[in-house]
Amino acid sequence: MFLKRQFLLFLTLSLLFANVVSASTLLVMGDSLSAAYNLRQEAGWVSLLENQLSQSNPDIKVVNASVSGETSQGGNARFGALLSEYKPRWVILELGANDALRGYPLNQTTENLEKMIEQALQSNAKVLLIGNQLPQNYGKRYTDMFFKLYRQIANKYQLAYMPFMLEGVALDKTLMQADGLHPNQEGQPLVLENILPYLQPLLEEQQ
Repeated sequence: MFLKRQFLLFLTLSLLFANVVSASTLLVMGDSLSAAYNLRQEAGWVSLLENQLSQSNPDIKVVNASVSGETSQGGNARFGALLSEYKPRWVILELGANDALRGYPLNQTTENLEKMIEQALQSNAKVLLIGNQLPQNYGKRYTDMFFKLYRQIANKYQLAYMPFMLEGVALDKTLMQADGLHPNQEGQPLVLENILPYLQPLLEEQQ
């Protein structure tokens, strides 16, 4: 009877462990660009990614923790709890644009992003850092420094890095909403097309 109980306990633990190992979560931490701003959630690029992965990588669960208007400070405040809850194997980090739009110091944005990256790496998650660009009316010096901070962070931590997710989209009025800042429904698939070449190698690396 003792051996039978031990065997059943071992079997139960093995099944639980197998479920944990097979559960692969991709956490997206972004702002309105990843939160399907002014669109149906299913039209946003994150939902489109989830649909695509359900066909090609059905073992991957996508969690979109993006919030419209989110700053790097707000993301950093939420990040630890999200890591604990979802234990992601991959993190897409797309934050900082709202910091710049509000004129926050760049060193503050850098510090917040680095804190999040360090937490992710300590939890053994792979990080894809997505940079951003600002309209030139914010001043060339500031916009250049803002754009470069992402590459500097990526180099520091040896991260997968995508410079600009709206490449080929941002300057096409037919693909943007009236505010000129957010892709419309037609632009969302192109945003995903831009991201996939940077994301796919990370997914394949840990499969």
